[in-house]
Amino acid sequence: MPKKVASKEDWIKLGFDLFAESGEKGLVVDKMSTVLKCNKSSFYWHFKTRAHFIEELIQYWIQKDTQEIINQLNTQQSPKEQFIQLVRLAFEKDSRLDFVFYLKKYAQSKPKVQKIIDQIDEDRIAFVSKLLKGMGYSPTKSEIKAQVFYKYLIGYHEMIRYKQQLPSYQEEVIQELNQFIQFS
Repeated sequence: MPKKVASKEDWIKLGFDLFAESGEKGLVVDKMSTVLKCNKSSFYWHFKTRAHFIEELIQYWIQKDTQEIINQLNTQQSPKEQFIQLVRLAFEKDSRLDFVFYLKKYAQSKPKVQKIIDQIDEDRIAFVSKLLKGMGYSPTKSEIKAQVFYKYLIGYHEMIRYKQQLPSYQEEVIQELNQFIQFS
């Protein structure tokens, strides 16, 4: 019985999950082809090299974890409602949050990737700053508070990485954030 041909999207979704679990070392073409029940030639049909595959994973991450979230938030009524929804989305449980951890590690030897990460960080901070300006903060305070918010998000994830969260953890996050950004 012939094996199926895996689509580019199949490879990317699996690669995204595997990269989030163990970084670059988790991207073993033979193992991924076994999971997808296809020949490894399917991988090379879609991606020239493993490095090209990782570039595609990064683009998927940018689209999924930045662009789609910003687009979704832009449908909210007010900057305050957008910010509240951002907090809910940014702090929801997600088993793939380590993607960024491994991506930053991967970027240590890849200046091009580091430049992309730096740009995404800047874009995310600028978006939060825009929301905070819309909520009435001055441009200077908006920028500072957006930076603190983003650093809090990264630090929060690091602190809870392998811990079970209580069902009320998002409410705790909101209480903590309200110490420096009044929004609820």
